[in-house]
Amino acid sequence: MSVRELVVLGTASQVPTRHRNHNGYLLRWDGEGILFDPGEGTQRQMLRAGVAAHDLNRICVTHFHGDHSLGLAGVIQRINLDKVPHEITAHYPRSGQRFFDRLRYATAYRETVGITEAPVDADGPLARANSYTLQARKLSHPVESYGYLVVEPDGRRMLPERLAAHGIKGPDVGRIQREGELGGVSLEDVSETRRGQRFAFVMDTRLCDGVYALAEGCDMLVIESTFLDEDEELAVEHGHLTAGQAARVARDGGVRHLVLTHFSQRYTDPDEFERQARAAGYEGELTVAHDLLRVPVPKRR
Repeated sequence: MSVRELVVLGTASQVPTRHRNHNGYLLRWDGEGILFDPGEGTQRQMLRAGVAAHDLNRICVTHFHGDHSLGLAGVIQRINLDKVPHEITAHYPRSGQRFFDRLRYATAYRETVGITEAPVDADGPLARANSYTLQARKLSHPVESYGYLVVEPDGRRMLPERLAAHGIKGPDVGRIQREGELGGVSLEDVSETRRGQRFAFVMDTRLCDGVYALAEGCDMLVIESTFLDEDEELAVEHGHLTAGQAARVARDGGVRHLVLTHFSQRYTDPDEFERQARAAGYEGELTVAHDLLRVPVPKRR
């Protein structure tokens, strides 16, 4: 049975706290695992969350600030120590190649696993897997940063009443799905488009076109909300979002499940992020993330 869920490994911005590790997020998507922004301590958080190196197929780094990338060294070495039997692909801003190189070879270890480097330098598609395509959009931060979008291809939903009207049943249902036509009846006559699921990952950024493009029509949006609304000037200055800004992006983009994360250590009441997000008019499902949380991707519409 396929599983699509977000495993939250860490939710702190800039510095970890007693209760929040540096960033780290694993998206389980059917049989694959995509690790986003492994900050310091990610390897240990993976252990606590029951995530193994064998679960990883891709690593996606939004940018090379330490809270989003210092865990790369440990994760890559663990991948090699455990002799993961499949190749792993790493995506990251091409402008940070020197940082990736340093982290990949931070200390001596025996390389046993192929890490395919696939740096990002423009908006658009990055990779195609069995059940999704991976895309990137540039964000607005003091260093080059990209957000990521996982998109399932659209499918078809069979309509029982139309199948019955055309006398199609049993094995013939599968046949028309495979062949696209049966006895003069087309697949379009007895089905409708089933929109593929969308998952977006947006970290350190000001409001910009890339943020809105990534969020549009998403089933789940994982987005930074470093600041509360009263500190919006600080957010703009440092290239971040507030809870209200993130919620308005989700509201305007029709996001079904909003996951707020990447919280400044200055705040002690996580419930205030939810209050401000609701005050901004977001009415969908809302999660204020905490470490080691598991959040299922909403079922298809």
